[in-house]
Amino acid sequence: MNKKYALYIGRWQTPYLHDGHIWCFEQSWKDNIPVLIAIRNVEVDDKNPYTAEEVEINITNQLSKKISEGLCKVIIIPDIESVKYGRDVGYKVEELIPPNDISKISASKIRNNEK
Repeated sequence: MNKKYALYIGRWQTPYLHDGHIWCFEQSWKDNIPVLIAIRNVEVDDKNPYTAEEVEINITNQLSKKISEGLCKVIIIPDIESVKYGRDVGYKVEELIPPNDISKISASKIRNNEK
């Protein structure tokens, strides 16, 4: 049987995964659930200064240990309009509610070297 993953879709537009990203992944890892990080292949602009390939390299370098342990995979996907599902499709859709210190993290501020 194939391993099931927790899917995290994003642009990941910081030069490194910040504490908010890691907090989200840890919610899966603490239950020994591997993480599939899907990088949206978006156009490069002011809000998205990194290409999907640059993001993939950054994430792969930062999470190399988790990847080698089989707890993480990183893929590039086409940009998406929405995430939809039909009736009971065999997986959950969950919202993670981070603590205040994590929810205050801003990728835009990180990119602009702000605090």
